[in-house]
Amino acid sequence: MASIDTLAERLSTYLGADQVNLVRRAYFYAEQAHDGQRRRSGEAYVTHPLAVANILADMHMDHQSLMAAMLHDVIEDTGIAKEALIAQFGETVADLVDGVSKLTQMNFETKAEAQAENFQKMAMAMARDIRVILVKLADRLHNMRTLEVLSGEKRRRIAKETLEIYAPIANRLGMHAMRVEFEDLGFKAMHPMRSGLIAKAVKKARGNRKEIVNKIEESLTHCLQRDELEGEVIGREKHLYSIYQKMRGKHKAFNEIMDVYAFRIIVDKVDTCYRVLGAVHSLYKPLPGRFKDYIAIPKANGYQSLHTTLFGMHGVPIEIQIRTREMEEMANNGIAAH
Repeated sequence: MASIDTLAERLSTYLGADQVNLVRRAYFYAEQAHDGQRRRSGEAYVTHPLAVANILADMHMDHQSLMAAMLHDVIEDTGIAKEALIAQFGETVADLVDGVSKLTQMNFETKAEAQAENFQKMAMAMARDIRVILVKLADRLHNMRTLEVLSGEKRRRIAKETLEIYAPIANRLGMHAMRVEFEDLGFKAMHPMRSGLIAKAVKKARGNRKEIVNKIEESLTHCLQRDELEGEVIGREKHLYSIYQKMRGKHKAFNEIMDVYAFRIIVDKVDTCYRVLGAVHSLYKPLPGRFKDYIAIPKANGYQSLHTTLFGMHGVPIEIQIRTREMEEMANNGIAAH
């Protein structure tokens, strides 16, 4: 289990010593405030804020966000007033904690009301400080990772809310990695049987696909070397929830979805993206009407990449995304990217 010392060590790679000490102080304050409180799992309550701070550290968030993560349940669960936090940690951190507490208190009867109201409140909170949302998303992510200790009904309610509200918010903010995890954890909690069956089928398909994936990867790498282009070729896998949605929404068979091979090519410079595009188009025939230039015209959430679909060997469809390392960071962490 992670400790404050392990976290402090991680933080010291990108924060100053004074800032790391402030995060430590917030941790010890939270530990004292939550003294005697336990998670449903039986662990000391402070393990939760510490885990939330670790999620934000993965995104290299600033020290105030990490302090707010440590203290995010203090106002709501321990009766400590906002004024006490202002006195201890300053107004900015206290405002972040207060903002997270207010978001936590939102309850909705219907999906439509939840989405409309929630997005409004989230947007208002964002206008003040986007970090409130990021702490709240990390809080929800840790709760989703530890759902199994809850009763079935409560688990499904939280999972439903996550799929309907938190995953779309992560998507709006361009936080792909978090959205995918929200969706797969939510899907698993809502439909354990379906999720298990798809996971099993994906594992089996992965074995059958391995040879083709390796061949395509080799041919793409060779193509870049031939044109003296530097780039890293990575195979991509569709996540469980997106496979389920395609099967349900587009009435596609599992095999149809898995018949498409997806790759990402990561390069250092924008102009290299276009040169790589030219190279792969000369290697395999592009599918008409499937090219998208999100570098020239980014998506609303800031996402940038070139997308193309090719006819590979034996007519196998290959989806390719080409982007720089900065774009890759932005695609995964969105608004939290640095």
